[in-house]
Amino acid sequence: MADSAPKAHGGGLSHYHLLWEHELAELAPIMDTLGRYRQKILEQWYQLYVLHFGQERSLTQAEFFETCGLDLDVIVETVRVGGFEQLVTRMRRIGVSLAERHVPFAEVVASMYLFEESAIATFPATIDPALYRVFDKVSHCRIIALAEAYFKDQAAIAAARIDTLEKEASLLAGELRTNFHGLVGATSVMRSLYERIEAAAAASGTVLIVGESGTGKELVARALHECSSDPKARFVALNCAAIPRELIESELFGYKRGAFSGAAMDYPGLFRAAEGGTLFLDEITEMSAATQSKLLRVLQERTVRPLGSLREVPFDVRLLASSNRDLKAAVRDGVLREDLYYRLQVNLLEIPPLRERLIDVPKLTEHFITLFNRCDVRTLPIVGIDPAALEAMSDYEWPGNVRELANTIESAFTFCPRDTIRLSDLPPAIRATVTAQSGQSQDTGNGPTEPIESLSIMDTERELIQRALTTTGGNKFRAAKLLGISRKRLYSRLRKYQMK
Repeated sequence: MADSAPKAHGGGLSHYHLLWEHELAELAPIMDTLGRYRQKILEQWYQLYVLHFGQERSLTQAEFFETCGLDLDVIVETVRVGGFEQLVTRMRRIGVSLAERHVPFAEVVASMYLFEESAIATFPATIDPALYRVFDKVSHCRIIALAEAYFKDQAAIAAARIDTLEKEASLLAGELRTNFHGLVGATSVMRSLYERIEAAAAASGTVLIVGESGTGKELVARALHECSSDPKARFVALNCAAIPRELIESELFGYKRGAFSGAAMDYPGLFRAAEGGTLFLDEITEMSAATQSKLLRVLQERTVRPLGSLREVPFDVRLLASSNRDLKAAVRDGVLREDLYYRLQVNLLEIPPLRERLIDVPKLTEHFITLFNRCDVRTLPIVGIDPAALEAMSDYEWPGNVRELANTIESAFTFCPRDTIRLSDLPPAIRATVTAQSGQSQDTGNGPTEPIESLSIMDTERELIQRALTTTGGNKFRAAKLLGISRKRLYSRLRKYQMK
């Protein structure tokens, strides 16, 4: 049976399931009319707008003629040449503009319909009435495109506000918990970690701590120990990566005198040395497969047999382990035994990298300044950090995590000649980030300096910003997110380069 539905040029239903492609071509005479009577339509449109909204209207006459004149021009220019995709793109920009001006959506939609009333009044009576229906469908498509952009922008603004409020609430709620057993941070991810530490400490099972190098896995282990029922008990730590693999077994399980060459006396091993307390095995994936197998048996039987001994010795120790690897990948690669992995990961604590909680950088910086002032002997103590330096640190990715930040502050204590850390006292990688993002000169600490940005840097930055704005249809919030900078910094760059 033949399909009786009308066919668009090129086949298939076209735009927003309302318009056929061939219908757009039929609107040419109406577009010519709109172009000829542009000013008359705008004036009639504005009169209807004032009549309907009165003193409560959001747009001034100048703003109305600017925005709605653009709307009218977009319809005439794009539909006349069959450029419907251009119409959609440009209508979305208008939608974003109206959203940023906080024009209520009801007013936006009503104004769009008032356009039809103003435009139809100019149409010649001889025009086929069927074209009115096509024009009405174009108008509906135009409203759909505008509404999509309007609500996306509103959602982006709302999301940004919620994120800001959550960060502020996080700081307020975390004021009493910015330092938790040596762990510093008041963000929601850190407060969640503190809660999980307390919950794990209340239990007695083995805990696996996972995090990138430098995130503070041993600090988490110590916090677990200090939150346990007997924080005065011994805490024993072993870095498995720092001990030769062939010596780890004797270090953990102990040995009897004469068990091997050089064993001149009995050695109890770390499991028995930590009796009644906590044993922390850092970088457990550095153990050999054979040692991992023995460790698994020790955890299951709760006894150890020192090298050279025939007797099993019971122990009462809580085991904590850590790794900076992806553990599932370590199992696949044969670095970690699968049975040991499942034995350890019952209680799992994941430490977020510093780049995921940059809002904690000021607190961490303050913490390490206080710490090194206590430990470091300086004629002139460090009293703080310059805002520009702190902003640079808050923008830096910190691949070495908290350890890298601590080393940065310690280095500044060594080389800073003043009582305040400045940008020039920070490592080149952090200063380079500032230069790349803002193009501003670096503070040398010797008074005012001239900007060092070159024309090529300015051109590159301008081009990147323009591409981001084009990609996001002019949406500044999404452009800033795409560039990886704050919206405030984007507006600063737009003003600097006089970009609209």
